[in-house]
Amino acid sequence: MADREAPITAADPAPAPADAPARPIRALGTPLASVIAVAATLLGLVVLAWTILFVTKGRFLKHSFERIVAQQTHREVKVAGDFQLYFNPLNVKFVAEGMTISNPAWAGKGNFFEAKRIDSRISTWGLITGRRRINWLGLEDGRIDLRWDKDGKRNSWTFSEEKGEPLDLPVIRRALVQGTMIRYIDPRMHVEAGIRIHTVEAKDTQFASSIGFDGAGTVRGTRFVMNGALLTPNATVSGGRNQLKLHAEAVRTQVDVSGTLPGATEIEGADLHMNVRGANLADVFMLAGIAVPDTRTYRLTSALTKRGDEWRFTGLKGRFGDSDLAGKMTVKMTRPRMLLTAQLATDTLDIVDAGPFIGYNPNTLAAKGAAGAITQVSGTPRLLPDAKLRIDALRNFDAKVHWTVRDVRAPSMPVSNIELGLDLDNMLLKLSPLNFSMARGTVSSDISINARKQPVFTDYDIRLSPTPMGTLLAGWGVQQSGTSGTVKARVQMTGLGDSVRESLANSNGRIAIILPRGSLWTRNVQLSEIDIGTFVQKMFEKKLKEPVQINCGLIGFTVRNGVAAADPILIDTQKNVILGRGGFSFRNESIDLAVRADSKKFSLFSGQSPVGLNGYFARPGLNVISPELVARAGVGLGLGVVASPFAAIIAFVDVGDAKAAACGPVLEGARAAAQRTTKGKPRDDVGRGTTSKSENGGRSRD
Repeated sequence: MADREAPITAADPAPAPADAPARPIRALGTPLASVIAVAATLLGLVVLAWTILFVTKGRFLKHSFERIVAQQTHREVKVAGDFQLYFNPLNVKFVAEGMTISNPAWAGKGNFFEAKRIDSRISTWGLITGRRRINWLGLEDGRIDLRWDKDGKRNSWTFSEEKGEPLDLPVIRRALVQGTMIRYIDPRMHVEAGIRIHTVEAKDTQFASSIGFDGAGTVRGTRFVMNGALLTPNATVSGGRNQLKLHAEAVRTQVDVSGTLPGATEIEGADLHMNVRGANLADVFMLAGIAVPDTRTYRLTSALTKRGDEWRFTGLKGRFGDSDLAGKMTVKMTRPRMLLTAQLATDTLDIVDAGPFIGYNPNTLAAKGAAGAITQVSGTPRLLPDAKLRIDALRNFDAKVHWTVRDVRAPSMPVSNIELGLDLDNMLLKLSPLNFSMARGTVSSDISINARKQPVFTDYDIRLSPTPMGTLLAGWGVQQSGTSGTVKARVQMTGLGDSVRESLANSNGRIAIILPRGSLWTRNVQLSEIDIGTFVQKMFEKKLKEPVQINCGLIGFTVRNGVAAADPILIDTQKNVILGRGGFSFRNESIDLAVRADSKKFSLFSGQSPVGLNGYFARPGLNVISPELVARAGVGLGLGVVASPFAAIIAFVDVGDAKAAACGPVLEGARAAAQRTTKGKPRDDVGRGTTSKSENGGRSRD
């Protein structure tokens, strides 16, 4: 029987079989449970932090904010009044009253930013991704000082002393800004401006409000004024677009810009339309430090947008003077120089509007015609333009421009199909190609203007392909009938100076005009030798337009220090050899040439004396009755008195001993020393490449 006093205990478990597996010890938790626990803890902390910030509005962070931002920006940061920084509910709400951020030390005293009150809603996701976006900004009585240093290396809005970055504002979706002034200074670009921003209720109920602005300033010493408005639609909250209206005036120029912006401060991808008009298109480019030729009154329109560091003007069209213009242009804001690229086309270019491209004033040309190109210097007329190359502006930009012109409106100048390629690279300006059609021929040019050193060095290479003389000279009264000859030419020179006149006045090189075989109006040849017998005979026979055959011809000049000497002038025709001596000067634009025609055949009443071409480029003169001819007339008169009337004829007899020219050296444009007769002998009648008009070719005295 069991012992009643023994304690009652649980029955011992039955012993497990010997081969049963051991039971595993129970784990404290799983990895997933641990992660959940940690996440829950962090979430709880976030919620706690959010709750604390929301309840306190983050006001206790004021001094920490001042200290941390000051350390990050290397500026003094103060908030004098209320401060709020918290999540509401997900985006960051930031409020500060009496906030100031000082300028960098190099900018002097004063603040970079200050505001009576700033109230903003900042996208939290934008802070995480780096794409800063402000969904709402309220700014009251703000002052913003934007400036570059004098070297263009540092600016006030880049919080680093190493290198100033371009102004990159965050995207602002909606804004209410009032009583705010923005100041901008860029000594390198010579820009100083002050812009007031204020809120004005919109009259159009489509808009909740509009941000108006107005201001004034100077650009390169030129004053400008501006005003406009940014119309902010309610739709911007959900990603709509802002309408911009801007009007500006400066230097006889008015600009209107209208269109839409993706955001209140977002120019990237803007869809804008520009209308600009004024007295001189060069005024507008001057404000940007870009040099272009002067124009008459103009009006241009274009679409305008910004992509990265490029401002793109597309669909450009309009007029300047009596000429049209279309195409596109891009200004890329690069350093150290901006880059201008353009593709331009003109259907009709008025010759007056082409004048400024070589230095003439278009308004003077329009008022006076060709006389507007002439000035008086010390009582003598001057034709070569003296407008200076704008070297200071060439330092500011590089350029790549392609411009085509279909037709040129010009009396007596058959020019069309102009193609200009302009390349400016660090003050080295190349006009290549500079081609155009002229009288069924083509002028091809390559001109290089090197302003990298002083004085400016210009290299000219201008070529005229074989061109019909009848068509080329038709505008100067030469009839095409009976003229089948052609002309080709080349000018290779270099010059020093910053204007066309100065460059040519200090030029050296070679000018060659070549006349291959062809016919020319007879009277032109006969008048050059005053062949009285032939002229009278043809006048009575009414055969004044009988053609004369040209075998070959060369009108060559060697230019030394701005003075061009005939080297040689030699034209071989069927009946005559025409020779020229003398030269002309780019220095004072004077002309002193003598041309005579020696007959290959016997001729009565042939003057055998030179025809003088003198005067100036702007006022040339033709001395048909030369002193030599007058002297011979005196001899003839004396013989007639002393002997008989028949003896008077002897003085005007041309014995016809002119030596025919070997056309090889002529057609090669060779100098006088290389010219030969048809028998291969050196010519002794073409001078020595000097300005002398004497038979021996000695150098004339200055």
